[in-house]
Amino acid sequence: MDVAAFLLQLHKDAGRTEPSSRKHLIHFTSTADYYACKTELVRLKSELAGLSEVIPLDIVHAFSCTLHPAARLADFSGEMRLEADTRVTLSKTKAVKALPKRARIQSSVRTGTIPWGVEQIGAPEIWSKSVGKNIRVGVIDTGIDYKHPDLKNSISHGINLLNRRVLPYDDNGHGTHIAGTIAATGRYSGIVGVAPRAIIHPVKAFDQHGSAYVSDIIAGIDWCVQNDLDIINMSFGMKTYNPTLEQAVMNAYYNGKVIVASSGNDGRKKSVDYPARFPQVVSVGALTRLGRIAPFSNRGKQIDIYAPGERVYSAWLGGKYHELSGTSMATAHVSGVIALMLALKKMSPQQIKSALRRCSLSLAKREGGRWRPGHLNARRAIREARQE
Repeated sequence: MDVAAFLLQLHKDAGRTEPSSRKHLIHFTSTADYYACKTELVRLKSELAGLSEVIPLDIVHAFSCTLHPAARLADFSGEMRLEADTRVTLSKTKAVKALPKRARIQSSVRTGTIPWGVEQIGAPEIWSKSVGKNIRVGVIDTGIDYKHPDLKNSISHGINLLNRRVLPYDDNGHGTHIAGTIAATGRYSGIVGVAPRAIIHPVKAFDQHGSAYVSDIIAGIDWCVQNDLDIINMSFGMKTYNPTLEQAVMNAYYNGKVIVASSGNDGRKKSVDYPARFPQVVSVGALTRLGRIAPFSNRGKQIDIYAPGERVYSAWLGGKYHELSGTSMATAHVSGVIALMLALKKMSPQQIKSALRRCSLSLAKREGGRWRPGHLNARRAIREARQE
């Protein structure tokens, strides 16, 4: 590949912003060409303004950028190919109500600061053994409320993939809610998450409307791998298969990252969303407060485990709290338990997935000898982890 000619054309094609311009992924036929172009891209960004928004994605050996309709990159079709980027929307969650902290505590019957889901999975029972200390969780979502009193001690550096010049502030609420379930630390005045000493790394790929490009999700996975995080929480899903997303997930898996994703909220009985459908991912369905599969939860043979997902109470924007229902909320509980497991013992993604499936087996019913996923339980999960 003529790297200089390619980057000059990319500068021209990516530098013209028009209403009809669209985001694309540029895949290279040769890995060597990708790294050669990446090296030159970094050097030329200050000279060629059109390259300023081109993002290298090491995890899939591709570039992400916006191209105008008359792009001439097709001249290099023998050495690269273009893939039109697509949008992903957060699965619809049912918002129940938002309450200030004091109202929730006054209405509490017994546990006060421990949400029902955290209690139901038995997390408080094992906090004397593990609180997820120093386990790093990447939450690819809408960002985080940095000022929330229950999260300020749980947050480490993150990234805003929509605007890399600013912090990943949450302008939607979903990401803050997920982070609260995983690792809130408000033991005396707010709520406590499943793994209160885990570290949240917010990765903002979704905008205020809960929409993201697949390329930004891939960039988020890439960032988590580059920064050597332990767990990647992906509380979202898409109906259509995307080979580049699968490649990113597979490469993260082979780099030792535990990926947890939600099955979706369409109530389908034999199919789950991507990326939860990929075999390298821990796929999570939702339970009601009565321990039954939630009517809205997708289910099927790809599900690995079920966790609390109905009326889950967690952190919200402006230091507030919110109840939401969805498989997104269930996924956060599972990521928290995995943090508890990893804090006790280093385990591979496959070992984690196998341990979770085994501990759910002891709670599940068999029908015709066929294994069915069961309920998440922190104590059982910790016991299985120690047996690995």
